[in-house]
Amino acid sequence: MKAKVDILALVLGFVGLFGTILVTALPMWRVSAFIGANLIVMEELWEGLWMNCFRQADIRMQCKVYDSLLILPPELQASRGLMCASIILVAIALFLTGCGIKKSNCCGDNMRSKNITLALAGSLYLLSCLITLIPVSWVGHTVIRNFYNPVIDDSQKRELGEALFIGWATSGILLINGIILLFVYSKRISKEEEYYADAYIVAARDTKKEESMHLESAPSSTHMHHEYV
Repeated sequence: MKAKVDILALVLGFVGLFGTILVTALPMWRVSAFIGANLIVMEELWEGLWMNCFRQADIRMQCKVYDSLLILPPELQASRGLMCASIILVAIALFLTGCGIKKSNCCGDNMRSKNITLALAGSLYLLSCLITLIPVSWVGHTVIRNFYNPVIDDSQKRELGEALFIGWATSGILLINGIILLFVYSKRISKEEEYYADAYIVAARDTKKEESMHLESAPSSTHMHHEYV
């Protein structure tokens, strides 16, 4: 069972890493909303963190990298940095997970170091979940707010892209993995405390036995005096 939990944590870690990379790379953060005049024009526009893609009628979709970071809205500018940081955190957490499992050769047989490594990996997964959730939810909130804003023209309105839904799912996976690792860590710590408590009780009992045996074997001072006389 423990080996299955370790394998599950590694698999979820790989899925989380792949998900964060996919969300960061996909250009479908905001897509065209086919409402009003857009129903007739039939133009499809995708907007991502690094590029936008455009297709009209049966013309092949063309993508172009943004010329400057400053032309992006604030939520996309912030999302770039946050998603890159999330990828780095998930990669580090995945490496630490591999070092913290019991069958790993990292840290040798030092279970205390492995437990600390596993706890750190779980904390990083939770942090990466938050860092992934913030930009995805921020962009999603902006898209929904602008969609229902009557002042904004229909051609400027967008809908939620597939990258946002993948980002929310990836955040859930990272959250679950972080909880699993911290749960395993708590189980290991409780067993380690029980082991040390039992060892302390046994050692104290042995010490008392040795002291009592020493007192029984040692002759009293009165007996030694009588022997001397």
